[in-house]
Amino acid sequence: MKKRKSKNKSSIILLNDDFNTFEHVIQSLREICGHNYIQATQCAHIVHSKGKCEVFRDKKELTEQIFYELELLGLTVELTQ
Repeated sequence: MKKRKSKNKSSIILLNDDFNTFEHVIQSLREICGHNYIQATQCAHIVHSKGKCEVFRDKKELTEQIFYELELLGLTVELTQ
């Protein structure tokens, strides 16, 4: 059975940068995205090694709100449909 993509869903991609610390990224993902410590740490390491990682996916309206909050904290993020 194929998964159907919902047209109302969006994703946030966290991108690697040279100025955010692991601690800041982990804390931000925990506070804003609701990740637990292990999830946030894994995302931080994936971003560091691969350059990017999807950190959030949900309904478009909620995803946009989370995206702007992460941007305000200084994280380098992209919003995708």
